Amino acid sequence: MSVRRLAKVQPASFAFSKATKAKADWWIQKYPADRKQSAVIPILWLVQKQEGWVSEPAIRAIGELLGMAYIRVLEVATFYTMFMLEPVGSAALIQVCGTTPCMLRGSGELMKVCKSRIGPKQTLSADGKFYWEEVECLGACVNAPMAMINDYYFEDLTAADMDKIIDDFAAGKTPKPGPRVDRVNSAPEGGALVLNDPKLYDGSAAKPIKKLPNSAPVKAPA
Repeated sequence: MSVRRLAKVQPASFAFSKATKAKADWWIQKYPADRKQSAVIPILWLVQKQEGWVSEPAIRAIGELLGMAYIRVLEVATFYTMFMLEPVGSAALIQVCGTTPCMLRGSGELMKVCKSRIGPKQTLSADGKFYWEEVECLGACVNAPMAMINDYYFEDLTAADMDKIIDDFAAGKTPKPGPRVDRVNSAPEGGALVLNDPKLYDGSAAKPIKKLPNSAPVKAPA
């Protein structure tokens, strides 16, 4: 499991971009004035999308914006592993699932590739382009092993697939996310094996209902 820690080297300051501040204000307005601290999670996310990570000056700025103690914002940021508290790769943030289904299907081999190509986990690569870590279940167990890279899922991966994906990101390309085998989303590999008759879902086999059950008006007792 990832352990979140504040980066040793922090920027001198942080400023909301115009777009980020407008969206932050939009979130704040969703809550009563005395409950605006409820917007802390979406605002942390907005800051991360702006900067790539959440710095200590950004945490202080969020606290000031929401009238929260700095430590309360830090508690939230360190609790949820989706928030990165140190710089991540400019090309790719690779989060490899290490939970049981993915591990049984070969996620350990994916991590070996990441370690070989990028370096130790939770450490920015020497060129500043990559950062990888092991995470808990990302909810794509059927497509194991998988990894979330930046905002997208890459599934049914082999070590060779991961190697090629890293090559593509390093070259400035945008690899296509999704399964790396012959399947659509989480459907069976090679196509559906059951429930493949269109009549089962296109409505053509449905019989008209003359009267809906329990549709007669209820009469009050005399």
